[in-house]
Amino acid sequence: MSTLVVPPVPCTPKDDAMQLHRAFKGFRCDTSSVINILAHRDATQRAYLQHEYTSLYSQDLLKRISSKLSGRLENAILLWMHCPAGRDALILKQTLTVNKNLEAATEVICSRTPSQLQYLRHIYYAKFGVYLEQDIERNTSRDHKKILLAYVSTPRHEGPEVDKEMAENDALVLYKAGERRLGTDEKTFVRIISERSAAQLAAINQFYRSNYGHSLKKAIKKETSGYFGRALFTIVQCADNRAKYFAKVLRRAMKGLGTDDKKLTRVIVTRSEIDLRYIKEEYLKKYKKTLNDAVHSETSGHYRVFLLSLLGPNQ
Repeated sequence: MSTLVVPPVPCTPKDDAMQLHRAFKGFRCDTSSVINILAHRDATQRAYLQHEYTSLYSQDLLKRISSKLSGRLENAILLWMHCPAGRDALILKQTLTVNKNLEAATEVICSRTPSQLQYLRHIYYAKFGVYLEQDIERNTSRDHKKILLAYVSTPRHEGPEVDKEMAENDALVLYKAGERRLGTDEKTFVRIISERSAAQLAAINQFYRSNYGHSLKKAIKKETSGYFGRALFTIVQCADNRAKYFAKVLRRAMKGLGTDDKKLTRVIVTRSEIDLRYIKEEYLKKYKKTLNDAVHSETSGHYRVFLLSLLGPNQ
């Protein structure tokens, strides 16, 4: 469930565009006004706003934002201004081909639903003139490449139906392909985990736990490594509890000395309109602290205000 707070009677796109233009004018930007508008508009409203701004002032709103803001806040707001699929496409293009952040690319691909991935592939090609599979092929390697390619291209059912007999058999096949043998049969892991629905994978994980003493996730950690292991784990964890997976990602982003602002921004911005409320619930349950309080203690200034605005009320 979304945490985005939109006014019950929001301003028109024209009024928003005019308010933003006033906030941008002069030597200093009225950053608070910019945040108050943009952090409380959904994807459709943001798209209309960008179109209206260009119509009124013959300027691209994203370029105007970039010229007036800087640092972490600029990065967060520019990412926020895109629609979910366009944002994912942009993240993947950057992480696969520019800064080679394969951890982030793996997170985005392996945590999305089949329908989200199908639309993402379409948007990716429309934006960049190259297929997502081509950029995966060129910028990843070995088993990591195989699981990503299989996961983005294999059609999967999204319903709650489960074939229990198949799930128990898959658990046995994965056990034999991993813990039961010397060395790991990676092909079997790629085939089953890329082809089964989320509900089916959750059932496999349960059968694995009941039949072999621990979860499939634990077996994956034991039997695989690197980006390949991370991809498999992400798929299975998201099938079991997507919100819990992202709560853990956010915890790692803020744990220890320093904060991984790119990871923190990416998760909050990409999940705000989807399931951030559930992620907040899982965070509180697991770490006994609200996500809002954690973000407040790890960030500052207008960047903090913007992220907290997307997080919604502290509850």
